[in-house]
Amino acid sequence: MSWLTDDDEPDEYDEFDESSVRVRPNPKGNRPRTKTRPEHNDAVRGRVLSVDRGRFGVLVRENAADEAVITASRARELGRLGIVTGDTVDLVGDTSGADGSLARVVRVDERKTLLRRSADDSDAVERVIVANADQMLIVVAAANPEPRANLIDRYLVAAFDAGLAPILCITKTDVADPSDFLAQFDCFDLEIIMGAKDDFPLDALKSLLVGHTTVTVGHSGVGKSTLVNALVPGTDRAVGRVNDVTGRGRHTSSSTVCLRVRDNDGNPGWIIDTPGVRSFGLGHVNPENILRSFANYAIPAATLPPEADGIALTQAHDWEIVDRIEAGELGESGKARLESLQKIITTLAR
Repeated sequence: MSWLTDDDEPDEYDEFDESSVRVRPNPKGNRPRTKTRPEHNDAVRGRVLSVDRGRFGVLVRENAADEAVITASRARELGRLGIVTGDTVDLVGDTSGADGSLARVVRVDERKTLLRRSADDSDAVERVIVANADQMLIVVAAANPEPRANLIDRYLVAAFDAGLAPILCITKTDVADPSDFLAQFDCFDLEIIMGAKDDFPLDALKSLLVGHTTVTVGHSGVGKSTLVNALVPGTDRAVGRVNDVTGRGRHTSSSTVCLRVRDNDGNPGWIIDTPGVRSFGLGHVNPENILRSFANYAIPAATLPPEADGIALTQAHDWEIVDRIEAGELGESGKARLESLQKIITTLAR
């Protein structure tokens, strides 16, 4: 016998009834999300001096008696925005510089210049090297390792593309005379400074660096870090030796760092030491800037006749380097510069 009435008959939908379920409140999950970000009006301005695995060494309160280099991380609201040496940033959090303190980078100022390179000429993906530099110090050894004119050509293209003034620095002049090598660049209005390892004109170089932010570039083993250590005593950037068999330098500096350099009167400038490279891809550059790196002047693409192909080699007679080659001023060395230009243009055209 059943004691159930009709009203007591189980409903076929009762198993889906959740009215008696107790749910624990979740304030974090129930809070409405907002796209409004804090303005960080109390942020502190700083200059990024180094980048190391997601941590940034940032100089704050620059030119003040209480300036400090603090450690910072990237704020979540910046997303995937890259932060590089030379950036000017805003920070919040613990900016005291005390041991164990950590600030957050919440803003990156608009960059005045940006030096980039790609893995090779066919790679359009750029690798940002430094921001806000205004000069490029191209360091080349007179020998051991042998100077490579085509690599200098690429540095010049990258400098002009980024809006940097190039300076050519020749080291190890006690090992070899660089005169013949330098003759290849007579058609450029280049600032050139040179010297031996133990007799380098540091004061003259410092005068070129004061008031500027200068990024150093060069082949491994040419003496960049040695030069930086001499300019900024106590820096202790790692230096290495050149392999006597291969003539190649060993990669010693593995990071990019920005250092303050002063002349004998105490006037400051900034020098950024970068790791040595054996290649410098130009897959990201504006091809028009290639012309500018091979002569003191070049015809802008906008002024070429309609039938011209922008950077077509048929217009080469209008470039200064070609005029001087035809006049016999540059000889075989000038022809080598033109061949290098043609090679770069052909490679990028592919």
